[in-house]
Amino acid sequence: MMQDVTAPTSNILTQYAAPPACTLVIFGGGGDLTKRLLVPSLYDLAESQTLPQTFSLIGVDRTAMESGTWRDGLRQMIESFTQDPDAEFSATSIDDAAWGRLFANARYIAGDFTQPALFETLRDALGDGNAIFYLAVPARFFGGIVTRLGEAGLLAEQEGGAFRRVVIEKPFGHDLASARELDATLLHQGREAQFYRIDHFLGKETVQSIMALRFANGMFEPVWRQEYIDHIQITAAETVGVEQRGAFYEVTGALRDMVPNHLFTILCMIAMEPPNILTPEAVREEKAKLLQAIRVLAPEDYVRGQYTAGSINGADVPGYREEPNVSPDSTTETYAAMKLHIDNWRWGGVPFYLRTGKRMQARQTEIAIFFKQAPHRLFANAPSHGLTNIVRLLIDPVHGIQMHFDVKKPGPGIDLASVYNSFRYDDFFPKTANVGYETLLYDCMAGDPMLFQRSDAIEEAWRIVDDVLKQEKSQPEPYAAGTLGPKDADDLLARDGRAWLPVGDQRRRTAEA
Repeated sequence: MMQDVTAPTSNILTQYAAPPACTLVIFGGGGDLTKRLLVPSLYDLAESQTLPQTFSLIGVDRTAMESGTWRDGLRQMIESFTQDPDAEFSATSIDDAAWGRLFANARYIAGDFTQPALFETLRDALGDGNAIFYLAVPARFFGGIVTRLGEAGLLAEQEGGAFRRVVIEKPFGHDLASARELDATLLHQGREAQFYRIDHFLGKETVQSIMALRFANGMFEPVWRQEYIDHIQITAAETVGVEQRGAFYEVTGALRDMVPNHLFTILCMIAMEPPNILTPEAVREEKAKLLQAIRVLAPEDYVRGQYTAGSINGADVPGYREEPNVSPDSTTETYAAMKLHIDNWRWGGVPFYLRTGKRMQARQTEIAIFFKQAPHRLFANAPSHGLTNIVRLLIDPVHGIQMHFDVKKPGPGIDLASVYNSFRYDDFFPKTANVGYETLLYDCMAGDPMLFQRSDAIEEAWRIVDDVLKQEKSQPEPYAAGTLGPKDADDLLARDGRAWLPVGDQRRRTAEA
């Protein structure tokens, strides 16, 4: 296949200038997120020489250890990733010069997140330079850490205009009331522009490319509306279970964990209006307006499921209630599906079906846009096999786009055949060093909030699902691990004369392409 002569080099960020000097303080510096995603992403930035020329890293956590021990442990972890073909980190070896740039000015500080003494130590270490505080900690610590940062003067405007920013991981609240409470805490200590609410889905190149697909191609945008589109399906399916996260998942569930952040992030990209100009606030304004137009989720349009024991890829796996730290009579959902309505001129009457689940038949994240059939069916009596008039945006694990349509089968008579063509990123672009946080970390250091969520958008997302969250939890419908999900989810579409695309279908079709 012909390669694009403008294809990027092996690191996606080599073409960008380094951001201004800063110190990155990671609360939770000894935690899993730091080891698996943040440090590998920072290494990729260092390898591409896209870190600030003057950069310092401070890890903060409650466990006492020496700075050298902390660095050595991170080095061992990242080296183990180079030997793991399934790791998100793609490098096969560690460049000592890049590692040196990352850790040349690095230290570890042990302390209690709830005590003022830790923040006084940080104030002395930072002086009046640029600083970013990354909250890679459980959500229960978010408000307290920001409050103590503010009380210690660490979020105040610095002499010479140095910036102070805070990166907050999801979940941002666990319902509408708690999201509003957390927002009030943040805005009591700083300005909205200082807070970067991160969703790693927006770090995926395939998600960011949705705007380019829609707004840079005249063949798509004119038909991206209710006159031509029948419905849209958004799927985020996983084969993994809750693993060792049972205690977290018991109080969270699939709806809170995936929908107001990840799935609504994708929904905004696929359904927002085109901004008048490509600036952070213009883009974020259109996303907020889109969420404001979504009708509150009705109970009859919501399905909950929970996986039971089954088999995935030939291996037996336990049910959710047999997982560690899970109640044997748990009513927590591991699967959520819903039908949403957007009340605006573009999407009035077009249903959006969203689903997410653990222990499903295949790992798959995609958006499927189903176009309406031609109004006059000249070939209404001709046999047609398969699915047609669909554009599928493949986000994970396959990265690309598929278009499905009908053609005449060769031979006498008029029989139709469903065919498709595929674009895959790997066919046109080299595999990039991209864990998924590189762009987000770079943008935060550069002061570009386009890919981060604004407080009003966060609150609108919780508004949509708040009513069903408040309802007394009934028993979720069981579905066997390794299947397509609960029957009620199929019925949700069947009552409208529609059906879900099979999970795992993209892998088979792409392999055949």
